[in-house]
Amino acid sequence: MPMQILVNYPENFPDVLAETRQEFEFEAKLAMAAKLFEMKRLSSGQAAQMLGMNRVEFLLALHRVGTPAINLTEEELLSDIRNA
Repeated sequence: MPMQILVNYPENFPDVLAETRQEFEFEAKLAMAAKLFEMKRLSSGQAAQMLGMNRVEFLLALHRVGTPAINLTEEELLSDIRNA
């Protein structure tokens, strides 16, 4: 059974951002899922599931909130290159 989080926000927020209520609420959920993914608290698949989309759609949407799809340190990247 899915759990829910209730977030109160001022009625005018969507208007201020020139978005519909649905667009604003989706962007808020995307921002939360992206941050949890960035913090390595959720996998891309888990974050996508939270949003009701597939993993590829989630990874492609990350640019909308300024989160890189690949979040490796320089050390991790160099290790991956050496082991490729």
